[in-house]
Amino acid sequence: TGAIGLYNVGLNCCLNSLLQVFLMNIHFTRILRRITVPLCAGQKKRNVPYQMLLLLEEMQRGKQKAVSPTDLACCLSAYRVKLFVQHDAAQLFLTLWNLIKRQMNNPELVEELNDLYTICVQEHLACQKCSFETKRNSSMLTLPLPVLDSNSHMLKTLEDCLQYFFHPEELTDHNMCFCEQCGRKTPFLQSMKLVHLPQTLTIHLKRFCFDKSAYIRKLSHYLPFPRGLDFNAILTENQCQADGDEKAAWQYELFAVVAHSGSNSCGHYCAYIRSLTECKWYCFNDSEVCQVSWDDVKCTYGHFSLHWGETAYLLIYMKKHPH
Repeated sequence: TGAIGLYNVGLNCCLNSLLQVFLMNIHFTRILRRITVPLCAGQKKRNVPYQMLLLLEEMQRGKQKAVSPTDLACCLSAYRVKLFVQHDAAQLFLTLWNLIKRQMNNPELVEELNDLYTICVQEHLACQKCSFETKRNSSMLTLPLPVLDSNSHMLKTLEDCLQYFFHPEELTDHNMCFCEQCGRKTPFLQSMKLVHLPQTLTIHLKRFCFDKSAYIRKLSHYLPFPRGLDFNAILTENQCQADGDEKAAWQYELFAVVAHSGSNSCGHYCAYIRSLTECKWYCFNDSEVCQVSWDDVKCTYGHFSLHWGETAYLLIYMKKHPH
C-alpha cells in the first residue's frame, strides 16, 4: 500500500519518523536495493543498510498495518544510537546517513548516495581594508536555517530564513580576522554562496535555542513554508556560484515534513510524507498511519502561543526536474 507504520519499541518516534522519510523515498530505496549483502550472520546483524533493506521488505509485504523495527534498532544500538532516549531529529539524521554511507561497500552506490543528499556551498572571506580574499568549498547534508535574525527578531517565512542564511555578514570589533596581506586583524565580510543542490534537499529549521539562562527553549512561532521552492527566485546572483544548467534544476516540491510536538526535554516526532507513487499525503505517527490533506500539513507551521504544539523541524524537498 505504500503506507505501513512502525511500532514504537522504546521512545523511538524520532527514529521511526526518519526511517519512514528514507524508505518512502524511491530514489533512496533504488540505491538500498543494490547493496552487497554481508556474508556472515554477525555482519548482517551489525550492517545498517542491510537491516534497513530487511525492514523495507517486511513493510512492503503489507500483511499488517505496522511492523516492528526491533532488529534495526538493536543494530543501531551497537553504534551508540540508544533506545529509551529522546533524540534530536537533525542529529539522528546525520548519524543514520553517515552509518549508511560508511557501511556501503560499493563506491558507485556511495557516490549515488552523496549525489542524492549532499549540498555544496562556497564560503567567502574578504578583507574590507584590502583585496585579500579566501574561498573554500564545503559539503553539508542539511541547510541549518536560523528562524531568528541577529537581533532575535522572528523571521516570517522559509524564504526569509534562506535569504538570511546566505546574506553576507560583517565581522567587526572582536570578530575581526587576521589578514595576511595587511599583517593585522581587520574587518572582514563573510558570505556563503550556493554551488550545488541535490535531488533530495533537507532543510533543518533551528527551532531550539539557548536563552539567557543557558536553558534550551523551543521556538514555536508561525513560520510558513511553500509546497514549491525555486531558489532562483529567492537568492540573488551574488549568492550563487553555479552555471545555468545547475541553476535550472533548482526547483523543488515538498516531499516530507518531520514535525516535533512538546518541549526539548519531553517531546514527540511524527512525519508527514507525500507518496511519490500515489501523490497523496500521509501522516506516519509510529504504528498509526492515515491519509491527510495539505491543510493538515500546514498545521506544522507553528503558533506562538502553542509552545507544546506541533511544529515542522525538518523539511525535505525533492527536485521537480532532475537532470
